Amino acid sequence: MKNEFFKFSSRRILFSTVMASALLAGSPQTVFAEVNGVQTVMQTGTVKGQVVDATGEPVIGATVQVKGTTNGTITDFDGKFTLQNVPDNGTIQVSFVGYKTVDIQVKGQSTVKIILEEDTETLDEVVVVGYGVQKKSDVTGAMARVGSEELNTRPVNNAFEALQGKAAGVDITSSERPGTVGSIRIRGNRSISASSDPLYVVDGVPLSAGGIETINPRDIESIDILKDASSTAIYGSRGANGVILITTKRGKAGRLALNYSGSVTLETLKDKSPAMSASDYITWRRWAYYNSDPVNNPRGDQPNYDKDQIYFAASGDPTALANVNKGWNNGTWDGSRVTDTDWADIVTQTGITHEHTISGSGGNETAQAFFSVGYLNNQGTQKGQEYERYNFSMSVDLQVKPWFKMGGSINGSWAVQDYGYSRTGQSSGSGPVDIYSAAKAIPRFGVPYDEEGNIITNPCGSTTNVYTVIDEWNKSTDNRQTFRALGSFYGQFDFGKMWAPLEGLSYKISFGPDFRHYRQGIFISKDSAVKMGSKNYAKYATDRYLSWTLDNQINYNKTFGKHNLGVTLLQSASKYNKESGSESANAIPNENFEWYNMGSVDITDAATYGAGMSTGMSENQLASYMARVNYAYNDRYLLTVSGRYDGSSVLADGHKWSFFPSAALGWRIDQEDFMKDISWINQLKLRFGLGTTGNSAVSAYSTLGNIQSFYVPFGSTLTPAYATNEPYYTSSQVKMANKNLGWEKTTQYNYGVDFSFLNGRINGSMDIYHSNTNDLLLSMTIPTLTGFNSTYANVGKTKNFGVDLSLNLVPIQTKDFEWSSTINAAYQKDEIVELANGKQDDISNAWFIGESINVFYGTASDGLWQESDAAEMAKFNANGHKFEAGMVKPVDQDGNYVIDSNDRIILGNKNPKWVLGWSNTFNYKGLELGIELNGRFGYMVDTGGEGQYGMYNQRKINYWTPDNTGADYQKPIYSTAGGDAYSSLLGFKDASFIKIRNISLGYNFNSKALKNIGISSLKLYAQAKNIGNLYSSVDFMDLDLGTTYYNRGFTFGLQVGF
Repeated sequence: MKNEFFKFSSRRILFSTVMASALLAGSPQTVFAEVNGVQTVMQTGTVKGQVVDATGEPVIGATVQVKGTTNGTITDFDGKFTLQNVPDNGTIQVSFVGYKTVDIQVKGQSTVKIILEEDTETLDEVVVVGYGVQKKSDVTGAMARVGSEELNTRPVNNAFEALQGKAAGVDITSSERPGTVGSIRIRGNRSISASSDPLYVVDGVPLSAGGIETINPRDIESIDILKDASSTAIYGSRGANGVILITTKRGKAGRLALNYSGSVTLETLKDKSPAMSASDYITWRRWAYYNSDPVNNPRGDQPNYDKDQIYFAASGDPTALANVNKGWNNGTWDGSRVTDTDWADIVTQTGITHEHTISGSGGNETAQAFFSVGYLNNQGTQKGQEYERYNFSMSVDLQVKPWFKMGGSINGSWAVQDYGYSRTGQSSGSGPVDIYSAAKAIPRFGVPYDEEGNIITNPCGSTTNVYTVIDEWNKSTDNRQTFRALGSFYGQFDFGKMWAPLEGLSYKISFGPDFRHYRQGIFISKDSAVKMGSKNYAKYATDRYLSWTLDNQINYNKTFGKHNLGVTLLQSASKYNKESGSESANAIPNENFEWYNMGSVDITDAATYGAGMSTGMSENQLASYMARVNYAYNDRYLLTVSGRYDGSSVLADGHKWSFFPSAALGWRIDQEDFMKDISWINQLKLRFGLGTTGNSAVSAYSTLGNIQSFYVPFGSTLTPAYATNEPYYTSSQVKMANKNLGWEKTTQYNYGVDFSFLNGRINGSMDIYHSNTNDLLLSMTIPTLTGFNSTYANVGKTKNFGVDLSLNLVPIQTKDFEWSSTINAAYQKDEIVELANGKQDDISNAWFIGESINVFYGTASDGLWQESDAAEMAKFNANGHKFEAGMVKPVDQDGNYVIDSNDRIILGNKNPKWVLGWSNTFNYKGLELGIELNGRFGYMVDTGGEGQYGMYNQRKINYWTPDNTGADYQKPIYSTAGGDAYSSLLGFKDASFIKIRNISLGYNFNSKALKNIGISSLKLYAQAKNIGNLYSSVDFMDLDLGTTYYNRGFTFGLQVGF
């Protein structure tokens, strides 16, 4: 297909290494023939020539050999070759991936020119489907593929970022903290409380200890995403939330090819809603005092020196008061004279990220090898945040015998993350989550140093209740180290090569270990903004994960006339083991100890040190049997049937095993005779699939009776005791074991169509799906007379409906210019059908029959009360409310003039209905321009509203005053007990956005000009990241991140091949 051919041409140098196995073919030889038992010498000669494609471009790395012999060579960078010892009456055979093989009769010729024609059948993309591969045209399930070229269109820190917007039905959220990944959902949510994370499979090994964030994205060859149950059911209990198959790069036959990829990114933090300036804040606080007591305080726009001494002196920071007084000159107020401290600027920096990867690939027909080393250093835009990662990858594939192949790969990484300021060790979970938020909480009329140059520990005093962030990055340390080694080893026997009658029968054994060691060291100084002068805090924690998977697989593939049959039988066993330990304490005697001398505290003195320690071990196992049959008749009618029988150790006896079947049908309409004359249709395939998958995502011992240990006083000593739940001594409640706990099961139906028109210039797929999930793994309340207050049970049902659309277009295609466009869009809607008590809503958890799984439930608002609403307000105030003009106006749903729990409604859905990704690439000769956009539509976010208590810092907003009644937010009210009781209602916002994620400009140098200096390919590029939004329904937030701030960056990169 034409557009695939152009993509293929642009990557010719890469493919040359794939098919260059002829380089190591046999050496030139004399050709002999035997006539009547007498051996005679044939006349041979040297043939030179050139291999080109239909456009006249040279084909680099094509295999040229004397047919029927091992005498061969490959074409050079100009497509030229020289072949010696060629018989005068011999035949030269030329082959290259993606083209039809050509035979040329020599007939005494010494010079030939060979034109290769595109082979559209061999260009049919091969995709990974789980426990094997298939031609894309034969796939019957719903899946999406992201190749190496797409993954590396922009440099990213992890594979999650590379996937954003690249696959329909896959929604990925971002994270700006270095070393931290967002979340990923495939076709929305189906489970209410069990995990909704997909299964990750790397080189055939299902991962149990984390995801793919430790893998170098440049080591990934492709990512295949299985979305519907007919595809994922072969993974049984772990496929309910979709499966992401990662295939890493491996060695290719041919000469040694070396590649280097590197980039440098400069980022700065941008805030869409910065804090009020010092002058604006002072005015805002004056309004807050006025609104709290308008009789004794002047309006906010009528400054009063004496009142300012009260408003800003009570906090106890004389330096801040002195700064306020700078605005007063001879009884006149001028806010511009006040020093405006940009606290946020103090804690931010230009983040510099640089990443480098060197890789090599090569081999011959019997041995191929690949290696890669990578380094990433990501310095965050917030001081104290940094991530450093080293990667190593190696693979070897050996064709030991014609009937035996073996190989293996190892992917290792060492990562160190300085997490930076966090809530760790704090008594409350609310408050700033990073150093930027902590800095933004300090009013800008406060100054960092007094007149003697000493740090002011409480800027703006105790009323504001904030602590300085000066040098905070050295006072709050959260250091995390991760070592991971992921292996994949296999041996494959081809019985057909041993004995011809067994052609198509093979056996494969594979073993995949996954080891992960995690260490966390935390030390928070007493002088940090986290502790605010209280005791310091230290913690040391380790986790060691080890999992392995052993697969025994029998494959049979055979063609009988028009019948193609493929059978896969699998026996699989996997085990997961985790050991963990931690210790923590307050008041470390010497802060230089950090977490390295936990023995320096007295663990028996709980009042002083509050020391704690714990260790733990968790294990679970999974045993599986799977069978799959692929059948095709005449390459038109396709059938896939599979069944998997899984047994999980985490479920109760009698419920551990379950069967997960699937079936799918495909009809390649384009292969029908009545379609032969329709030249503009290249591919048209209908698909239907259904299947059942399971979820057993509960803790390993949920079906066993847990007990807790604690100490009770007997006389003057503490004696260890054990119980399930003891309200006076246990800090948490354990659930009652459920011996009948079984699988949560999802049955999904998928209807799809794949299409390609106009020689591939329009191609894509569309899928419609709906699913039903039964026997939800839910926590339900039970009578406390049992000694427990809750248990896990299989209760409840949900359903899910959605549409996925992938569309690839080539609107313009000329000799020198091409514009290609890819659109990925998905619609998704989930719904709760039943809960623990049947059709009864669970209001405490905001779960409602007939509504989405994740909704906001509360009181709606109707803007702000105005003076014109006096009569209406009086009716509410007569019932105990204290509404005033400028306050939030809640909606009285039942019309009784009382706002209470009966007025709560479902406000909106937390999950987007639509997710969109749109990529455009413009190529002109070697110049390449790319634009990537993504968006989400049709959901709601909770921005928190604006409390406006008058004492804490405030972001810049449009607030109500008597002269600004059309404001977005209510009037500020100075209050230590809380201002407007309904202020949070204004925080709920309808959310939709389209974001310009990336703009890139690159240049691919001409390979002919590079060959003289030994370079096969060279690309230079520059990119702009997070330029802004084309549209956002909430102008003060980055809806992709859920914060008001984000990182904007510029990247400069280089890719070179040797």
